[in-house]
Amino acid sequence: MRSALQSSLEAGAVTITAEVMPPRGGDPSHALEMARALKGFVHAVNVTDGSRAVMRMSSLAVARLLLDEGIEPVLQMACRDRNRIAIQADLLGAHALGIRNLLCLTGDPVRAGDQPKARPVNELESVRLLQQVTAFNRGDDPVKGDLADGPTDIFAGAAADPQCASWSGLVRRMERKKAAGARFVQTQMVMDAAVLERFCREISEPMELPVLAGVFLLKSARNAAFINRMVPGACIPDSLIARLEGAADPAAEGIQIAAEQVQRYLGVAQGVHLMAIKAEERIPAILKQAAVSLPG
Repeated sequence: MRSALQSSLEAGAVTITAEVMPPRGGDPSHALEMARALKGFVHAVNVTDGSRAVMRMSSLAVARLLLDEGIEPVLQMACRDRNRIAIQADLLGAHALGIRNLLCLTGDPVRAGDQPKARPVNELESVRLLQQVTAFNRGDDPVKGDLADGPTDIFAGAAADPQCASWSGLVRRMERKKAAGARFVQTQMVMDAAVLERFCREISEPMELPVLAGVFLLKSARNAAFINRMVPGACIPDSLIARLEGAADPAAEGIQIAAEQVQRYLGVAQGVHLMAIKAEERIPAILKQAAVSLPG
């Protein structure tokens, strides 16, 4: 059975996703509360996996808890911390638990996090992870020929940064991800609609890959400046920082900026992916302000 995300993307419909971050502890209640607030506003909810190389609860566990809440998850899987055997085990386990959507990631480097002495694994990266998913979906066992209980049915996507400094490098990576089995693309935060338009026109559309354009909620001018300093590849323009700085209510201005981006990007990409770190409860307001709603 196809997931709601797969069905929407394959039908060519406007598709909305958002993400929640697992807790830095053993209690998932806050993450689940944030996800519940997204019900009826998005097709699926991404669960980040060790983002920024910081310890958090297992994304697989949180994705299963979302299913229990009637919320469709997108399991993010990073290769940094697992060897191929562990990755294979988690893929099969996710399938057994009913998780069908997967975003394949290489993972942020350990040096980006707060435990820089941790030992990275990186036996696979995003392309080889996609290849492994494709092999399981064919029913291939990596050692014994065929999976004993038949093929998996995992809908796998890839990440991309349309603002990448090397356009030719981006094209090559996307070609490899498409060949490895990527069936949709979720982008990093996009701040320039012209860059997104070029990415869709020259890369994703010829490859017939639907795109979910990343929309990041900015909370204040200080928050935006911090992101520009600390997040590789981030390029929030001075004009947006000035808007936030001059706003009487920076939080409301951030929602307005995100809503404008949603409206603009939906004229270019098939969908949007909303990121609002530690402010997921504001995502419904963004979508309402953008006049975007799910059918039915």
